[in-house]
Amino acid sequence: MDKLFVAYKPMFVSSNQYLSQLKKQYRVKKAGFSGTLDPFAKGCLIVAFGKYTKLFRFLQKTPKLYQATLFLGAKSDTLDIEQITQVNIVIIFDIATIQSTLEKFLGKITQLPPKYSAKKINGIRAYNLARQNKEVQLQPIEIEVFDIKLINYTHPFLTLQFSVSEGSYIRSLARDIAEDLGVDMALTSLERLQEGKFVFDNHKSLNPLEYLTISQNYYLADSQNLRLGKKLQKHDFKYQEHGIYFVVYDEFFAIIQIDNEVKYLLNQVKL
Repeated sequence: MDKLFVAYKPMFVSSNQYLSQLKKQYRVKKAGFSGTLDPFAKGCLIVAFGKYTKLFRFLQKTPKLYQATLFLGAKSDTLDIEQITQVNIVIIFDIATIQSTLEKFLGKITQLPPKYSAKKINGIRAYNLARQNKEVQLQPIEIEVFDIKLINYTHPFLTLQFSVSEGSYIRSLARDIAEDLGVDMALTSLERLQEGKFVFDNHKSLNPLEYLTISQNYYLADSQNLRLGKKLQKHDFKYQEHGIYFVVYDEFFAIIQIDNEVKYLLNQVKL
């Protein structure tokens, strides 16, 4: 089965565990997901079955939209409610102060990923190393924050919505915002609402061509050449500029790369 859809991962289940549940539900063997959510987080998870699992790197997945609630004054090694070790009473902030702080984090910024995150270190998730009390050394990364909206503030709970680039860590962003306010914080919830145009819609099958980051090209010779995977000539395409394109033929599509010659990146993917 070839299928591309958005699932909704619940809290306290790893992305891999949830994928295993989906494989059993749909009785498929080949499946994958894009954009790991750690166990505490919930929300949109892009899932593909069959040949569509090879499309992830070509999909438009930014900006990513998250909503998180910060418990101001709570201290936690995991930066969430799983391991709160202390709660301090903190002052009530005026909205202008909060808004001023949020504006400092817009644009391109550097952040240190949290040790309790799904980031891999030598092939192992950071949160697995942290839970085993092993050393976790992460390098700073550059991200882009497109927007931060204040959704609700009922002290000490501050709910924010973040529009960010791929690879951003909301825990780190929330931690840094709280530090700028002069307090600790722990997330009480973290939800991914959207990835690019991908939103949860009850596992509705999606047309992958509508979500690709690449442009369409047109093969002007016999489509049998594509169907049979024969060597393709650059002059047989409508657009001959260097780049990656998708080409539709019969009930299939291919993804090709044009440089000095033409090569297949994917072929005979059924629509």
